[in-house]
Amino acid sequence: MDLALPGIVAIVALFSVLLSSRANDSNAFFKGLSTTGKPPGLITLTLSQVTTWIFARSLMNAAILGYYYGIWGTLAYATYYLSFLTGGKIIDNLRFTLGYNSIQEFLQARFGRLGTSCYNFVVGLRLVSEVFANLLVIGILFGVAGSQSYTLAVIGLACVTLLYSMIGGLHASLRTDLFQMLLFIAVLLLLLLSAINSGAFTMEALSFKPFEIDSPGPILMVVALLQIWSYPMHDPVMMDRGFLAGRDTTRRSFLHAAWISILCIIMFGSLGVMAGAQAANGENMNQVLSRLLGEVPMLFFSAALVISAMSTLDSTLSSASRLVVVNMRIIDPSLRNGRITMSLFMLLGLLLVFVGNEDLFSAVAVSGTASLYLAPVVFFSLWGGREQIPLWSYVATFVLAVGGAALYFTESANHTQWLGEMHKYTKLLYISLSVLGVGCLLFWVGDTFSSRRHSPAASTA
Repeated sequence: MDLALPGIVAIVALFSVLLSSRANDSNAFFKGLSTTGKPPGLITLTLSQVTTWIFARSLMNAAILGYYYGIWGTLAYATYYLSFLTGGKIIDNLRFTLGYNSIQEFLQARFGRLGTSCYNFVVGLRLVSEVFANLLVIGILFGVAGSQSYTLAVIGLACVTLLYSMIGGLHASLRTDLFQMLLFIAVLLLLLLSAINSGAFTMEALSFKPFEIDSPGPILMVVALLQIWSYPMHDPVMMDRGFLAGRDTTRRSFLHAAWISILCIIMFGSLGVMAGAQAANGENMNQVLSRLLGEVPMLFFSAALVISAMSTLDSTLSSASRLVVVNMRIIDPSLRNGRITMSLFMLLGLLLVFVGNEDLFSAVAVSGTASLYLAPVVFFSLWGGREQIPLWSYVATFVLAVGGAALYFTESANHTQWLGEMHKYTKLLYISLSVLGVGCLLFWVGDTFSSRRHSPAASTA
């Protein structure tokens, strides 16, 4: 049984490499087009959307939140997946109504070079954190941090994923996403059947934590409802997939990705809820699940995490190369430079695994809080059509959001206690409300003064 998980990893890796046809031009490597120049179809695009967002860190977070806070913790994490609905609306307006080819192109038109620089900074951090967090989950599955098995698992998976990502770029990512998502669904169903057969997966177990409005689960749900307006716009993996197919296919892919991913997250997170209801003193989630389910179902549990980690890593690397080479254009848009960019992002992620923070939810909360600076951009500039928002409003909101993200990180890690002794998710709620509210106020003030300055009356005067 000790060799079963490495064997599964090897088989999935082998098939992923075999599916990764070599990209010979930029259309395949950066745009995901087939060898005949066709964009991905609805099924491929939808399942790629789902599998790149149901990554190992998300599955682990959903289960852990369920373990500690009951079904409300899992539902809170699932709420983030409403981002597919807001993200689909953002893409539809940005690409098909306004005619822009990227987020950077839109921000350049509205806020100039500084506007895109702020965005690229946040997106770059997001991509590096995705590499780090998914490699971290893999290491945890194979051993204690710092152990030989932990180190070999992280480095081995990083090398394999980097290999097939460099072979085919975004086109390879789409092909492997389809295979990995179908495999993940099969494993998830087997895992749920095992949980049901164990007798521990009951309605009583799922409802062991009552609903209390001021408890961490419901509070985190409110945080998610605040962050979903901006969260998708700062996620380059989701946004990239909005620029691949036609309008109807793109719209339907976002819609279907929303309900499929929410359902998968709730099902997997329910395993954590079940474990929380049956936990004895001193037991962690994996120990409880092992006791309740046995070795074979726990192998499925670990396999699901490995598969989701691989599917996310290849998509993250593809988006990183597209960001640096196509959207930022800081180097020539060649396949060689795209592959070099992938290697650099993987190295940065590996560095963070061995020297960085191990709190998985911190990456979600920190990046989600930083992304809140984009909410006023969506409300005023994109959906509201306000073209005269001054640069100072944008930059001030960016600084505020990044400051809020840094504050949450220090507070949640107990480096500071400036916000008192309240639960870290309550702190996150107050920070998110403040950033969103003040950010919208800054945009409203900037728009009001800009409109007055450019009004016919002001011009006459």
